[in-house]
Amino acid sequence: MPLNIPPGRQLASNMPILKNFSAISAAFVLIFAAGCNGGSKTYKTIDGFAQGGTFHLVYEEVAQEGQYNLPDSLTKWFSSIDKSLSGYDTTSIVSRINRGENPQLDTLFIECFNLSREVWEKTGGKFDISAAPLFDIWGFGFRNRELITQEKIDSIMAFTGMEKLSIRYDSTLRASFLVKEDQRMKVNFNAIAQGYTCDYICGELEKAGIANYLLEVGGEILCKGKNAKGKDWSVGIDKPIDGNFIPGQSVEAVIEVSDRGLVTSGNYRKFYIEDGEKYSHTIDPKTGYPVRHNLLSATVIAPTAAMADAYATYLMVIGLEQAREFLQTREDMDALLVYGEQKDLKIYATDGVKQRKLK
Repeated sequence: MPLNIPPGRQLASNMPILKNFSAISAAFVLIFAAGCNGGSKTYKTIDGFAQGGTFHLVYEEVAQEGQYNLPDSLTKWFSSIDKSLSGYDTTSIVSRINRGENPQLDTLFIECFNLSREVWEKTGGKFDISAAPLFDIWGFGFRNRELITQEKIDSIMAFTGMEKLSIRYDSTLRASFLVKEDQRMKVNFNAIAQGYTCDYICGELEKAGIANYLLEVGGEILCKGKNAKGKDWSVGIDKPIDGNFIPGQSVEAVIEVSDRGLVTSGNYRKFYIEDGEKYSHTIDPKTGYPVRHNLLSATVIAPTAAMADAYATYLMVIGLEQAREFLQTREDMDALLVYGEQKDLKIYATDGVKQRKLK
């Protein structure tokens, strides 16, 4: 997760971030400007709790802001996302689908599903929201961990894969529904939903005329324009060291960024050790098993937070060498990869990150 460093007072650096909504486990400390004046400009901060964790918004005040009552509007926007995509809300559309119901889909679900399918296609199935049952049996989903056998993995993988899911529009009911080839199928948007949340809420902010802002939701960031000093936003990346649970305690790099989404995925906070083996929360949908490689974290900078969110997960699935090869094909995306051993960290950064990097 990143560390935002605009001018102003510092918030408590040991505030816990509980990432119930996202399978991505990383963390930030955020240092915000509260009522900062950049010349004639005034920047405000709104901090709060949402989606099982925290959110932080820094933005330039605009004349029409009062028409929107931002604190109340933020509550409404977060609630809309949760009622559609959160697996922790038992009344949400995704929860009802996973219980075997057939609810009408809203535009948020449809848009996030289509984004997920696009990434699934471009990653050869290495990013797959239908892998939800695999996360469940390994204890990284919505159920307790089970005894793992190859037979169990094989049986689950027989009904995973986004090629088995589609959206059907019923012209009579004038409504859309999710169609499963196998009723045992479940979906989990954890690897894209908080990035999508940033994109959705920031779209609403821009409708209110707000052009300069940084929004962080549970670690995922989308920022536009400039901070109170008229500069790009500064974002710090934590060292991916096992046990580094205090955001900002050990920062690997600081990057300047604007008009982009930024998300870090890592295996250093959400894992367990059994019989001397470390099992991370990053599951390869093509094998059904947690990945084992020396890539410790992947920070992706992309045009949207949803894209950064999804591809950060993808890079953690495929590992360092394939990640480097992939990034060489994407001019629209930059990344900082931290790899190696816990006591011997190494960095791979794309040219775009090298140009933005302050530390």
